Amino acid sequence: MISVLVVDDSVVVRRLIVDALGEAPGIQVVGTAANGLLAQAKIDQLKPDVITMDIEMPQMDGIEAVRELRKRHSTPVIMFSTLSAAGANATLEALAAGATDYVTKPSNVGSVAESIAAVRQQLVPKIQVLGGRRRPPAGPPLRGTSPAGLRPGAAPMRPGGLPAAAGRPAANGPVPVRPAVRRAPGGKIDILAIGSSTGGPDALTKVLLGLPTDLPVPIVITQHMPPVFTKMFAERLDRSTPLRVLEAGEGMELAAGTVYIAPGDRHLVFERRGTATVTQLSGAPPENSCRPAVDVMFRSVAALYGGLAYAAVLTGMGQDGRSGAKVLRDSGAEVLAQDEASSVVWGMPGAVVGAGLADEILPLDRIASALLNRVRVGRTAAVAR
Repeated sequence: MISVLVVDDSVVVRRLIVDALGEAPGIQVVGTAANGLLAQAKIDQLKPDVITMDIEMPQMDGIEAVRELRKRHSTPVIMFSTLSAAGANATLEALAAGATDYVTKPSNVGSVAESIAAVRQQLVPKIQVLGGRRRPPAGPPLRGTSPAGLRPGAAPMRPGGLPAAAGRPAANGPVPVRPAVRRAPGGKIDILAIGSSTGGPDALTKVLLGLPTDLPVPIVITQHMPPVFTKMFAERLDRSTPLRVLEAGEGMELAAGTVYIAPGDRHLVFERRGTATVTQLSGAPPENSCRPAVDVMFRSVAALYGGLAYAAVLTGMGQDGRSGAKVLRDSGAEVLAQDEASSVVWGMPGAVVGAGLADEILPLDRIASALLNRVRVGRTAAVAR
């Protein structure tokens, strides 16, 4: 059983979460707390696998509670946030403090039963993945190997234990990792495309901090986030990283040294207008239960840029980005995946690696330099020709 501690100052919300998790297989609520201060003692006593944490609470709010928790524990923390600008800002602050993920409180629902269902739908998959991740795998450890075809410097990979579609270990034994087809390095790069989900805000911040203001290409990003959150996230990155960061709007012309983040509830795609590439926002149905979806953005990048694109798939639940990575590689582009050890959840990058679509597998702290080096080498080679 995955044990959960529920922290919220509202008796109603605590009851809602307990009821939502009550029928979930493999999950057990082992305790509740009315604020972050009370939660600290219960964490030490109960040692839960996962903690759900409200943000606004008396005595010690959720952000401060996460900061205190991180001094002693690595327990995954899922924040409960309101779908508002204030809620988004507070949630991003909590993620920066060390929270693992978040869910939004149900709004505009007609009954308690619908609220419980909405919480269960969001919360249960995250608890199953994050709680299961902390448990050691059954059986002896597998010896690390490097798949054939990976470029030098790629991180060692285990041949098994690849997360399945929801980010959990495969139920029917190890999933074989197919070797990537090696590409000839050095081609010109005109755009960087990045996809991420759980753990993505922190990962993206670290990647963008490692890139210079004069980056000669644009960056397009799909991070799984709801509306309002993406705008707050873009503004936060714009203040804290060297690059100009925008939430993508309709008809924006892509410019070098600028980052465009897909807005919540809209897919980010592109079209050519003369020599310019401009953004378009699509309300097409969700893919992989996501809108925005990485697959949609990757396909659009592949259609316009082909081998002039370089993509990266960072930490995240599920497999969004895998089919788009295949389209990119079929068009001549290269794909980088974050390694398992540095990923909060190795679902999305693991799916890309497992399908043999990763040209390179790197830890998070090496991804920015790899992207920059790839862009510079490619453009130098293009000039030389």
